[in-house]
Parts: sequence; C-alpha cells; structure tokens
Amino acid sequence: MKTYRGSCHCGRVRFSVEMELDHVRMCDCSICLRRGALNHRVPKESLRLETPWEELSLYQWGSRTAKDYFCHVCGILPFRRPSDPTPQEVSEGIKPFNGWAINVRCLENIDIQSIPTKQIHGSKIEIANP
Repeated sequence: MKTYRGSCHCGRVRFSVEMELDHVRMCDCSICLRRGALNHRVPKESLRLETPWEELSLYQWGSRTAKDYFCHVCGILPFRRPSDPTPQEVSEGIKPFNGWAINVRCLENIDIQSIPTKQIHGSKIEIANP
C-alpha cells in the first residue's frame, strides 16, 4: 500500500489516501463524462480528510444515493461516495460498495498515462428517479 496526497485546485480541500493504484475507472455516465474524473475505489477507512467537512459542498441527484463532494471555492471534486446499485445491477450480481471513489486527477506526483484504465459503461445503467 502506498499513501498518496491530494487536493482540489485551490488547495482548500486536502486529503491523503492509502491504496494500491493499479487502475483507474473511466465512466461514461452523464456526470462522469462531463466532469472528466478518473476514479479509483478504496475502502472508507483509506481516506483521511485534512480539511473540515464544512469546507466541502455536496451534490446529489437521481436516486440521491451517490454523494459528490467538491470544493465550494474552485469547484473541483476530489472524491465521492458512489451510488447504491440499481435493481438492474443487483440482478447482475453487483454488490453495494461502501467506500470512496477517489478522483485520481487530484493526486500529487502521479503519471496518469501509465495507469491502466478500466472502462465503466454507466450510460447503460437504468437509473430510477424517485
């Protein structure tokens, strides 16, 4: 395991995360496509926030199970809590994930081009809007 340090663009949101960065996830759902984030999932205890939670803003939509945290100054999203599996995903055997999706683009001193990318087809998932 390696510890990585990261931040938003303006530096107001700072964090560290312990993980094996063996791949990144590139999703084509509507929000990930627009955001351009490359994520890596980690257990919830792997993220250590150095900034008070009050410094972050929260965005939720659709099923409101995903939690996208971003800096209220520069707008960068350094990490998020992924959404619960949809009924379609549950029927396909997808288990709930209770950790964090780290935006690898916010980490210091990494070469993104050298990390294998896993394509996630979030655009194909049917989302229920309650």
